[in-house]
Amino acid sequence: MEFAIVLAATLGACLLLRTPLHKHPTVFYALAIAIDVLFVFGSTVGLPRPVWAALFVLVQKCELSLALFAIVMYIGVLSPTSKLYQWLKPIRSELSIIAWFLALGHMAVYLLAYIPKTFQGAHVDTNVFGGFVLAMILLVLLMVLGITSFAGVKRHMRADDWKRLQKLAYPFFMLIYVHVLLLLLPAALHGGLSASVTVAVYSVVFVGYAIARTARALHERVKDERSVKLTAESDEWERAKA
Repeated sequence: MEFAIVLAATLGACLLLRTPLHKHPTVFYALAIAIDVLFVFGSTVGLPRPVWAALFVLVQKCELSLALFAIVMYIGVLSPTSKLYQWLKPIRSELSIIAWFLALGHMAVYLLAYIPKTFQGAHVDTNVFGGFVLAMILLVLLMVLGITSFAGVKRHMRADDWKRLQKLAYPFFMLIYVHVLLLLLPAALHGGLSASVTVAVYSVVFVGYAIARTARALHERVKDERSVKLTAESDEWERAKA
């Protein structure tokens, strides 16, 4: 339920701030980096309880970054004629970069904590180790997708190569879901109410996206086939007239 609240609040903030975000994205990138720095500082030195409580939810649990990634992915399945699409599509790249910065802060602290345990032979639960391995894969995908989201990098790439590379966002997004399940499902299966609710909320978001993306792909395929058919019929009609 906590993630649902963060997601709803993040969507509201995106709608309210879409104009300044589009005009001055570097301000928001700097803010995301500042949040990361504060989080890393707080994880080592400590911060006032209210500040750390907010950072714990938004960065340590990665809920703000996940909410932004979810919004970015769902923009791709909205109807191009919808108001929500028209409002959010111009800032889709900027949202993905902000999510990228916040995810890097989350990963930095966790990697610093788990890499020593892994290589020093300390006991690590199987599901946690699986989550760590998957996190390393996600980190590679995150770096590739994040770096190529910047306009300066995109301009130096061939359009086809950029589009092909950005399709890695689909496995990246779904692997996030697998990562969440590896960490939360054991507690949920043992009757943990909080973990069960959290898994249910994430499942609605991620499985819902998979269904929506599949439906959109089928719709586009039918549309393309219809367009090809109409073009062929038009060509035949033109030849018949000739």
